[in-house]
Amino acid sequence: MKKPNKIAEIDPAIITDLPADKNCPIYQQYKRSLIRFADEAIYIYSFKDKKLIYADGWEETLGFKDDEITLQQIIKQTDPSYLAFSHEINAKTIGFLLSRKTRIKDYSFTVELKKIHKDGSVVPMEAKVGILKLDENGEVDYIIGRFRINRNMHLGIVMRYDVHGPDKEEFEKVINKAVQKFLTISGKEKEALSYVAKGYSFKEIADKLGVSASAIEKRIQPLYKRFKVNNLAHLVSFAYENHILP
Repeated sequence: MKKPNKIAEIDPAIITDLPADKNCPIYQQYKRSLIRFADEAIYIYSFKDKKLIYADGWEETLGFKDDEITLQQIIKQTDPSYLAFSHEINAKTIGFLLSRKTRIKDYSFTVELKKIHKDGSVVPMEAKVGILKLDENGEVDYIIGRFRINRNMHLGIVMRYDVHGPDKEEFEKVINKAVQKFLTISGKEKEALSYVAKGYSFKEIADKLGVSASAIEKRIQPLYKRFKVNNLAHLVSFAYENHILP
């Protein structure tokens, strides 16, 4: 029997349980300058202050007032089936971002999650987390997270994520290694699989994406073992049945 995935601990020395102060000048500054769209919630967390410095839209999306929500709470408000994955990808991404020394603000990651409203209902959300501000030493201070409700999104047993940044290959290696114990698919893997589903050969997909055919094979082959399928037809069928592909 497969053992349940161990949930990575939230390090309270890095991610505290402190809410934002709505009366703080910095909070008011972002309230005036940041655009928030409908069905969206935003947070800004400071690693220097070790607290949320801004929160907006959380009562409308997850039922928590903006001056009571914390980053720990945001992470914890995740459906049990996604909780271990959410903890792991957050912990490893934060560790990676804090280790970067150049072009830090160009890094971000996106993930699709089942979040839990304060009333207990499930809320499908697309989240994007990136760097907003560096300190005087050029190190990460503020990160910003944007969480958008997407009720047309179908979330099944496969968890979807993507990473972005100048050293995307290294970023992907770190995250892929961290989440390989889960049923996941990255943006790069999903892109290649979408072409396979349309009938393109590995060579044709490679030409379209500007990479080698072996690179495409390396994106597709691990999915056989991960999803326990035997061939491409079975893989494509699994992808549609589990909402990986539309």
